[in-house]
Amino acid sequence: MQLRYSFRVYPSAGQRSALARAFGCARVVFNDALRVREEARAAGLPFVTSAELSKRLTVAKKAPERVWLGEVSAVILQQSLRDLDTAYKNYFDALKGKRPRMGAPRLKSKRDNRQSIRFTANAAWRITPGGKLRLPKIGDLKVKWSRSPPSTPTTVTVVKGAAGRYFASFVVEMDACEVLPQTTPELGLGLGHFAVLSDGTKVDSPRFLRRAEKRLKKVQRDLSRKQKGSNNRGKARVKVARAHARVADARREFHHQLSTRLIRENQAIAVEDLCVKGLARTRLAKSVHDAGWSAFLSMLEYKAARYGRTLIKIGRFEPTSQVCSVCGVKDGPKPLNVREWTCGACGALLDRDVNAAVNVAKAAGLAVSACGARVRRAPVPAPRSEAGIHPKRPTRLLWEQAGIPGI
Repeated sequence: MQLRYSFRVYPSAGQRSALARAFGCARVVFNDALRVREEARAAGLPFVTSAELSKRLTVAKKAPERVWLGEVSAVILQQSLRDLDTAYKNYFDALKGKRPRMGAPRLKSKRDNRQSIRFTANAAWRITPGGKLRLPKIGDLKVKWSRSPPSTPTTVTVVKGAAGRYFASFVVEMDACEVLPQTTPELGLGLGHFAVLSDGTKVDSPRFLRRAEKRLKKVQRDLSRKQKGSNNRGKARVKVARAHARVADARREFHHQLSTRLIRENQAIAVEDLCVKGLARTRLAKSVHDAGWSAFLSMLEYKAARYGRTLIKIGRFEPTSQVCSVCGVKDGPKPLNVREWTCGACGALLDRDVNAAVNVAKAAGLAVSACGARVRRAPVPAPRSEAGIHPKRPTRLLWEQAGIPGI
């Protein structure tokens, strides 16, 4: 598998100028190649191949109006052409239905929030004995190493974000050999708070965006009062980007800590395949985006594959909130304001979120118990039909009674 490790880098003033020059050259090559292909399409000519674009790039570097392309590494220019090929491939795959719908490649702008260049192994970049990142025609960049990469990186991408921060992103090829010891606990996740486990544990959502709204409101107001095109507006824009970056960093750290803990403590995890795009179109859109469920599930997926755990996704149309996790009787949908209810069949007092988490685990075929959860049987009189002695009859499985197919 491929893993990506990102580290903060601190370039000097001269190195920032060299990086800006490299960002600009990569952007110009991308736009020129895109323009060539679009002009060929408009003229009814065949699709311009990558080899032809590479030949035109070599000729353009010798032209007087493009001679400054030779001031940067040739590898990042070729990688810019590879990025265009990837953009076209994704667009064509979307038209064929092989991936979610996406638009055609567009021209890049120097005002984009994200600027990046990529160096492959043949670019002769390396990590110096002093711990600095040496890039061709840029210099030695100071890197804040939080950990050591598990193996030799194959590529490095230097990224400048909207907040003006620089990152070095390393791609590492490795096998899924870090298998954790076998463990017995298995759980299902139900996303009521941020995560509700089938054992009754509820993980509250930190609501990073909600907590930072006061600060964001102030910096956004300051930005709106600045004159467009002025230097003060540029400074205010950076402040807004830094405020949003702090929120995103805190959310990402929370996702990593929680996903790592769940992977370490459980052998198998079952989650519900939520339609996040659909939830984001409701009145709960801000809370849905603040939780970042898609990013969290992506972390669970790759960490489970890396450490030898099992991650099961059940369908989003499973009636997890309509089925009693004790007796398996389906009693219909309930409004969102109903957080607890009593099952009419068995009399169990059910918590909506915990009951859904238990049903998620059962639908995935995991043997879980509601030990410690808020699921208890209330004292109710036995129905008259159950009084007395009856001949034994073959009983149906609980998940078959609930309409949930067994695995």
